[in-house]
Amino acid sequence: MQDYKNIITIEPGKRGGKPCIRGMRITVYDVLSYLASGMTVEQILEDFPYLTREDIYACLSYASDRESRITSIIS
Repeated sequence: MQDYKNIITIEPGKRGGKPCIRGMRITVYDVLSYLASGMTVEQILEDFPYLTREDIYACLSYASDRESRITSIIS
C-alpha cells in the first residue's frame, strides 16, 4: 500500500476539513467519485493536469486504510 500521508492533507478551513490532495482544493472524495463513475486514471489526469498518478493511487490507499480502520472499530 502506498504511503499517502505525504500526499493527502486535512486542513480545517479547506473544503470543510475533508481530505484533499497536496493542499489543493480537490478532495479524495472527488477523485474516488470520478473513478466510481467510470473515468480511467488517464482521463482524470487529462482533465486535471495538476494531479499525478501517485495522487490518484494515494486516494485509493487512503480510502482502503480508512475502510480497514472503520471495519476494525465495528468488529
